[in-house]
Amino acid sequence: MEAGEVLLKKGLLDPRQLEQSRRAQTDGMRLDEAAVQLGFLTEEAALRALGEEVGVRFVDLNETKVDLSLLKGFPAKLIHRESVFPIEQRNGSLIVATSDPFNLYALDEISSATGKSVIPVLASGEEISKLIKTHFGVGSETIEGLIAQADDSPIELLEEIESDGSELSQMAQEPSVIRLVNEILLEALESRASDVHVESEAESLRVRYRIDGVLHPQPVPPEINRFRSAIISRLKIMARMNIAERRLPQDGRIQLKVAGREVDVRVSVLPMIHGEGVVLRLLDKSSIDFSLEKLGMQPSILAMFKEIIHLPHGIVLSVGPTGSGKTTTLYGSLLEIRSPETKIITTEDPVEYQLAGINQIQVHSKIGLTFAHCLRSILRHDPDVVLVGEIRDLETAENAIQASLTGHMVFSTLHTNDAAGAYTRLTDMQVEPFLVASTLEAVMGQRLLRVLCKECREEYEPNPTELPADFPVDRLGSNGKIYRPHGCRACRHLGYRGRIGLFELLVTTEEIRRLAHDRANTWSIQKQARQQGMMTMREDGWEKVLSGITTIEEVVRVTKENPY
Repeated sequence: MEAGEVLLKKGLLDPRQLEQSRRAQTDGMRLDEAAVQLGFLTEEAALRALGEEVGVRFVDLNETKVDLSLLKGFPAKLIHRESVFPIEQRNGSLIVATSDPFNLYALDEISSATGKSVIPVLASGEEISKLIKTHFGVGSETIEGLIAQADDSPIELLEEIESDGSELSQMAQEPSVIRLVNEILLEALESRASDVHVESEAESLRVRYRIDGVLHPQPVPPEINRFRSAIISRLKIMARMNIAERRLPQDGRIQLKVAGREVDVRVSVLPMIHGEGVVLRLLDKSSIDFSLEKLGMQPSILAMFKEIIHLPHGIVLSVGPTGSGKTTTLYGSLLEIRSPETKIITTEDPVEYQLAGINQIQVHSKIGLTFAHCLRSILRHDPDVVLVGEIRDLETAENAIQASLTGHMVFSTLHTNDAAGAYTRLTDMQVEPFLVASTLEAVMGQRLLRVLCKECREEYEPNPTELPADFPVDRLGSNGKIYRPHGCRACRHLGYRGRIGLFELLVTTEEIRRLAHDRANTWSIQKQARQQGMMTMREDGWEKVLSGITTIEEVVRVTKENPY
């Protein structure tokens, strides 16, 4: 009985779904795989049903202890080629996990290669793949010589690659190297990584993914070191860099399409003592939601912020360190006020996401097109709202202030630790204090922290002596419990999935204007803002801990205790 009939008999598919699955089948694809791809049932349900029919039990590899000593005598090429994994030896027989209940040839080959009888068990293909990557490393199947043609990769380059014909260039265009680089990029995207770090060390190549703001080392096979130059050259060719130049830093860009999703990759190469280091910033255009409601602002902060961004003129700043979500907040603000009656122009370095209905300009400092230069020209285009990517110097700051004084709403970012620091930072740039006081309407300070995985977070009662001094213990509730991470399949065993913002909105009241005008220090401005009701990022963090969104450790990691 074929797979479709089994699933129909067991009531997991109806005749219409069976027919649709048959039409969706491609060469080499089983019908149950097509049905899973169409969302008619889960892979686990399909494998359990097929296993019952053929007499093979299903195992959850997350709950199974795998005997890794079996890998020593097991041919690695069979693991990669057949997507199988030995998990246990019992009574002289080898128990091997597979996701294909009909592939008897593979079992015979394993038996012949190991000299043992083989007992198959069924397991999720994704879990088997995860085991292979964990114990053999990303791209290990390529190292084993199982080279697929580059055309078979789900990664598609949107721009043609040019080769200079050199030996290094030819080596970087080998199908095995292309497959290896594609494997690293695919794994990063599936892991929801924002950055990929490829670092040359004395004896090896290190690969790390930044997931939800935290770096995670990736296992790679030791043999990958032989491909180090070719991997880095391949990335440089994709980013249209000079592969012969290894002494100077270079920046480039790769435009990809991965399974129908457009991904923009910013590439930075730095020469280091053991070779070149590469950092790839992955911008997945389909995964970003710029809605202000989705950023994590408290309702009171969101309502006040929406009022401020609709003002006719003035300056609104988003502040925080690199990677704290400042640009996302400003993009959300622009989309909130965007309308056919409003002309919005931005000047950015670089333009990370293209927004419909908004005029965006890319800064080119090398040819003199700086933020300040752009801003002067923008004002001749009769805008209502202007976004300046970052205020870095006095000239840009003065132009932004001039724009606000002439009736424009100006949004920008600034690198300061908190909202109160924006006022003193501008005066440190030599901007006149009375101009800061009269034009700056509000400052949004922010950080990003990780969100607990909803599938596996666990409740616990914290030890009061281990809580931070400023944690609101009195608000723990009747059971005195909060949540901590655990780890499951959904979050790739990290315990966290996604990030959310912590915010503090400092509105420039008359008292704050007076302090800014009088060159008051950051602490005085912070103290006044707290007295007039400002919720700090730290306090916002405790609210999110009490709501079960995040953990105490995350809040402590990204914020410091309030001085007042």
